[in-house]
Amino acid sequence: MVSPVHQARLGDVKFLTVAEVATLMRVSKMTVYRLVHSGELTAVRVGRSFRVPEQAVHDYLRGAFQSAA
Repeated sequence: MVSPVHQARLGDVKFLTVAEVATLMRVSKMTVYRLVHSGELTAVRVGRSFRVPEQAVHDYLRGAFQSAA
């Protein structure tokens, strides 16, 4: 059973399409698919497509930025 706290958090999650992530990161959709399939970028499969939590994109970019520094 999902607690009300978890339901509230899940309701606040904004999911992005692969195309939206690619635009946000300024990379190709294929690059996003590679990141998802490698596990570097968290995504949820919905039918035949993927949805990426917006926070996962920010976390990935923050980690990539820190490792480049």
